[in-house]
Amino acid sequence: VQLQASGGGLVQPGGSLRLSCAAFGFTSDDYAIGWFRQAPGKERKGVSCISVRDGSTHYTDSVKGRFTISRNNAKNTVDLQMNRLKPEDTAVYYCAAQVVRSVLIIQMRPDYWGQGALVTVSS
Repeated sequence: VQLQASGGGLVQPGGSLRLSCAAFGFTSDDYAIGWFRQAPGKERKGVSCISVRDGSTHYTDSVKGRFTISRNNAKNTVDLQMNRLKPEDTAVYYCAAQVVRSVLIIQMRPDYWGQGALVTVSS
């Protein structure tokens, strides 16, 4: 299994960015993709996750209403659309996968990790 993250960059507060995670090697749709982030000097935390099987989603409270996670099963990709970005959203974002039909982001224990994508929100 491989996960390839793309996107990220520098954006001003209030702006938008889109992250994408491409998943390769899964033999069924019974897995969940999640996005985690790690700010400088802080521990890695879950942001959002989606069940590839049924599309159920879950978000951490700090991003609800601003971030949207979505899947494209035909392309084996999961996107994280980030709107109304704040400086505190600055972090390295990682996509991850757990072999489970559905899971809450706070309970997610990834089996696989992709590389990080830096998101910097600054004026």
